[in-house]
Amino acid sequence: MTNITEHPTGQGKLYLCTVKDLFSGRIVGYSISDRMKARLAVNALDNAVSRRGDVAGCIVHSDCGSQFRSRTLVHALNRHQLLGSMGQVGAAGDNTAMESFVALLQKNVLDSKRWKTRDELRIAIVTWIERKYHRGHRQARLGRLTPIEYETIRNPAVSLAA
Repeated sequence: MTNITEHPTGQGKLYLCTVKDLFSGRIVGYSISDRMKARLAVNALDNAVSRRGDVAGCIVHSDCGSQFRSRTLVHALNRHQLLGSMGQVGAAGDNTAMESFVALLQKNVLDSKRWKTRDELRIAIVTWIERKYHRGHRQARLGRLTPIEYETIRNPAVSLAA
């Protein structure tokens, strides 16, 4: 699944596009920018593919945002042999896995203080995803394991990409 969220800083908004693997709950790709363009979504997708390797045939689900409907993203999906899937307008339940991640990010990082610069917020987001969420956020649906622990147990070869 993929989604874009935004947050204000003293320098203007910062946009984050994340790609979440529903198998383990891990954020396998992300991109951060001061502009919400299709390139933001493509960069997050490319980042996910570079981390995961052979992803041909996987389904990438998103909302109906213009970035996810862009020709640029469709070309990226085709290049990586991925299948695009899109929820219906107004169907918030379609993307609940991403929305729950964004809510955690909001609570733990975005709303934790006023961010003066985009770089300050960018560093906080990356640090939280890589250190806290992947390695410290235990998920009930994973048997109280973190995404990294779950992947390591279920598929030791994937843990090498961590």
